[in-house]
Amino acid sequence: MTGELAGDLAGDLAGQPLRLATYNVEWFNALFDDRGRLMEDGGPSSRYKLSRAEQLGALGIVFAALDADGIVIIEAPDTNGRRSTTRALENFAQAYGLRARKALIGFPSETEQEIAFLYDPDRLSAHHDPQGAPSTSHGSHEAPRFDTTFRYDLDADSISETIRFSKPPLELAITTASGAKLRLIGVHAKSKNPYGAIGREAQIRLSIENRRKQLAQCLWLRQRVEGHLAAQESLVVLGDFNDGPGIDEFEKLFGHSGVEIVLGTTPDPTLRLTDPHAAMALQSRVGVTPTTARFYLAPQKRFFEALLDFVMVSPDLAARQPEWRIWHPFNDPRILQIPELREALLQASDHFPVTIDLPLGSLPPGV
Repeated sequence: MTGELAGDLAGDLAGQPLRLATYNVEWFNALFDDRGRLMEDGGPSSRYKLSRAEQLGALGIVFAALDADGIVIIEAPDTNGRRSTTRALENFAQAYGLRARKALIGFPSETEQEIAFLYDPDRLSAHHDPQGAPSTSHGSHEAPRFDTTFRYDLDADSISETIRFSKPPLELAITTASGAKLRLIGVHAKSKNPYGAIGREAQIRLSIENRRKQLAQCLWLRQRVEGHLAAQESLVVLGDFNDGPGIDEFEKLFGHSGVEIVLGTTPDPTLRLTDPHAAMALQSRVGVTPTTARFYLAPQKRFFEALLDFVMVSPDLAARQPEWRIWHPFNDPRILQIPELREALLQASDHFPVTIDLPLGSLPPGV
């Protein structure tokens, strides 16, 4: 069935735009053993009331339907002394017959959640290409390499704080089969949730501190973005920012959301990134906005939706009029017509994929 879905939604690849995706897969690591083999059994997955086989089957349907040339996977399986992200993902791709079948990661995470790229080697080549100089342990104010330390004065007290990524962004140099060159940055920014805090005051303090860290990471990202834009490089920044315009009451304390910072707050359009879903949220702080994630809140006994996942592109790519799509099981009419895909999206993760179709056919090599 996965092959049929891919055929229905993608069709012939010849002359098609380059499709890139970002997808946060909840508890992906728990679906593989230490040798990277799929645990397709009746044992419970970490998804509520789902077996590992059911979650894997749902993920197989979703990835096949996406039929993307390259997918940034957020919360990908772990890499450590025993486990391998790339081995697990390539086994997954083989099991479900995906053409995006080659995997890579950048700097390993301090957590069990990696940022990985799963791609079709017939459509593009990719390699980890980190930018910025490594900082000392003291840190650097000038966009250091993402696995080192950044310094920034967040509260204007003339004392700069040190910031690190627990999940360093994945920086890729990509060349398509036609010779077009892109820069790609995969992001999983700091969560603002006050995990572990007990009591309202402690929760507020931790929420503010986590937002400060998330904003600092976005300021660091923005410095890197500005370097690529100054070099006139085609750039895609995508992933889970754990943030969005107007998403919580703490945003007004800092003036901008982290997403706005990465997009660029300058009026100069040549220095701004584009994401139409972020633009919709910015233009309608109250009212209907797109969403990419769906969480169950037990105390309220209801679901909460948020816009957390983005695909941002540089001005030269935005000028090509790419097509963005949130694969939301209830808000996308094309998905509503395919019940199997709708249910798979609900079972596979608490986030929904976001894709962009980039028409790069006439992009000159080296741009």
